[in-house]
Amino acid sequence: MRKTIIAGNWKMYKNISEAIELSNGLKRELFKLDFESTEVVLCPPFTALAEVAEVLSESDIGLGGQDMYWAEEGAFTGEISANMLKDAGCQYVIIGHSERRQFFAESNETVNKKIKAAIKCELTPIVCVGENLQEREQNKTFNVIEDHIKQALVDIDAQQMQKIVVAYEPVWAIGTGKTATPEQAQEVHKYIRDLLKKMYGEDVAQGVRIQYGGSVKPENILELMAKPDVDGALVGGASLKIDAFAAIVIKSSEVRK
Repeated sequence: MRKTIIAGNWKMYKNISEAIELSNGLKRELFKLDFESTEVVLCPPFTALAEVAEVLSESDIGLGGQDMYWAEEGAFTGEISANMLKDAGCQYVIIGHSERRQFFAESNETVNKKIKAAIKCELTPIVCVGENLQEREQNKTFNVIEDHIKQALVDIDAQQMQKIVVAYEPVWAIGTGKTATPEQAQEVHKYIRDLLKKMYGEDVAQGVRIQYGGSVKPENILELMAKPDVDGALVGGASLKIDAFAAIVIKSSEVRK
């Protein structure tokens, strides 16, 4: 059985003191969680990574960066390398989020470079894929997903693929209050798994965890997690609230597929 993974993407929210308060609150609320069955990751802004890492140091909650650059070092003003994330205490990194594509010219090519750099540095990449509203309405969802998956995974072998988490995030459901129905989420998650099966074989495809992201809340997490190919969630707004994110994690941990 694939281990559930719930990640909180804090985006550009929380200064250092707020981040410490939030991570302390979550550590307290999730103290009794069965971490053998559920993986939890917090992804605060870069400025708070070291402080949150210290808060989480005696817990089983993981730490992730929200992005990274593919070069190990160099004259790249404003960028953060995989080694820097690792040094700050990270075990994970989000790559290819739709907001990076929309606002910062992220492409399949740069996603591919970042995945390779993350794996080289022993970070677990959380690789985002997903269609926007226009693409959904034009019935291009599967075309977009196939393009994102295949191009992002160029020259990624089966052994490396086993270290990657895929996050399906329909862009039209991010921060809009709209959520893909559990059936819509399952349909795309199954498509992703079937695509990975063609690329890497049954064993690898069955082992890869696929998260859902897009207005995930305590009210809808059980229905989403009940679907056989939904292995967790990449949570945005609700991850900024102790009670909401803790409820999502705890409810997810209670689902047995």
